[in-house]
Amino acid sequence: MIYFDNAATTMIKPECVLKADEYALKSLCANAGRGSHSAAIKAAQIVYEARKAVKNFVFCDEVAFTFNCTDALNTVLFGTAKKNGHIVTTVYEHNSTLRPIHELGKRMNVKYTAVRPNAHGIIDPAEIERAIRPNTYLIAVNHVSNVTGSVAPVTQIGNIAKRHGIPYLIDGAQSVGYLDVNMREIGCNYLCFSPHKGLHGTQGLGCLCVRGAPLLHPFRFGGTGTSSHTLDQPTDFPEGFESGTLPVNSIFALIAAITHHKRLSLTVKRNLAACGDMLRTELSKIQGVKIYGKYNVLPNLICFNLQKTDASSVGNILNDQYDIAVRSGLHCAPLCHAFLGTINSGAVRASLSYHNSINEVDFFVKAIREICR
Repeated sequence: MIYFDNAATTMIKPECVLKADEYALKSLCANAGRGSHSAAIKAAQIVYEARKAVKNFVFCDEVAFTFNCTDALNTVLFGTAKKNGHIVTTVYEHNSTLRPIHELGKRMNVKYTAVRPNAHGIIDPAEIERAIRPNTYLIAVNHVSNVTGSVAPVTQIGNIAKRHGIPYLIDGAQSVGYLDVNMREIGCNYLCFSPHKGLHGTQGLGCLCVRGAPLLHPFRFGGTGTSSHTLDQPTDFPEGFESGTLPVNSIFALIAAITHHKRLSLTVKRNLAACGDMLRTELSKIQGVKIYGKYNVLPNLICFNLQKTDASSVGNILNDQYDIAVRSGLHCAPLCHAFLGTINSGAVRASLSYHNSINEVDFFVKAIREICR
């Protein structure tokens, strides 16, 4: 199979990640922070080392481990919610941000403004600032659109958030591992991502990274291994936001994934960019192919449609006749699809990772040419 659905999850994992996950499943299955015996202490040490690795990787103050990126985003969105408040966001957001905001509207009368991109498909920081109201308490921005690959001007938006004293949340699901993400330089207070995408880690883990942020209200409730004498949920970070058993195997694999990523050669990174550029260029030459997103886009994510074949059919043909995996249909981003005019048709998304090759891109382009004929 040619796997071009890496924006959903990377299928090929580095050997060191697989070995770390397997070793932890066999040897580190104790519940971290829930016992004083040697196995629990060893598991807790792994969690501590993983926190340190993430802190050094994205330059945050603290990190809490969640179920996935969606869970991390929910933790921030519900944990910062203010009744009758207002959130500034964009039409590029994933439903992992939009649905919690929509739910907050029903529960707490929270309103939001979704800023639209300009004519070039880029979010204008000035529009973010114009959307701010007196009751705005959060700015939430998708670093990289999972539909078009558009990269948001997160640092400029960070300057605006700082100037207005508004907490700032970044959805890094599609950016961490493909872009250098430095919370200190961006100026964001919260960063959420999952290691199973750009870092080629394992599934079942999310990272909620915090820097200079106001206290969150707990989103989930349960055993934390701390303050066990009281029925009140602890608010200390991160333990108060990690109810239940942590997936120590995925956390141990995360350490391996970060280490592996830091050792990636410049040649490997350039190969990914070259593959993405070639895919975008060659698809644009095919009559009947419409590509969404042109300026300031992540090169390894390409979203398109064929004039004569609907998106779902293209995905099925690629899978059944060419053994190529892509994402087709709607990509859990309804406001983005409405903006692109694809809310009814959906679109085809090809997303590459560090393991894809020029030969795979060439085969994919030939397949699209044949489908167009």
